[in-house]
Amino acid sequence: MALSIAQFNALVDEHSSSLYRIAYRMMGDRHEAEDMVQETFRSAWKSREAYREGVGDRAWLASIMRRRIVDRWRRKAPPPTMAGDQPLDVGVPAADPLAGDYTDEMQFALSQLPQELKETLLLVVVGELTHQEVADLLDIPLGTVLSRVSRARRRLREVLLATRA
Repeated sequence: MALSIAQFNALVDEHSSSLYRIAYRMMGDRHEAEDMVQETFRSAWKSREAYREGVGDRAWLASIMRRRIVDRWRRKAPPPTMAGDQPLDVGVPAADPLAGDYTDEMQFALSQLPQELKETLLLVVVGELTHQEVADLLDIPLGTVLSRVSRARRRLREVLLATRA
């Protein structure tokens, strides 16, 4: 069943802030994150015929956004994340809606994770997807998702402790 305009608007209202949080942490830039969310909803609207009600709306949108982000990464070299031994000031704007939840220190720690760990952790923690939804989205076994999330949390803790020492 195709997505109606009312259903689409409800999806935007319900999931845009969650998608923005994922995109912001994956891209590290507010404007890039906004672009990714817009591209995600544009793609969702274009593929509205494939929409299946009740099959995990957030997971469906996150999978679309993930493809858009990966495409962007392929077209563009990632920004540098290190300046000597100090975190690079990525200039998180004061208007960042996550300013109270995430710090530059956390963004730096996230940038130190291998891409597959970072992506898995963000989809579970920030995107609030279930481990099974992430496994389905990334087309990997559930055990791999659980392992990646565990390793990502351990590495984040290590980096954060090292930067405070």
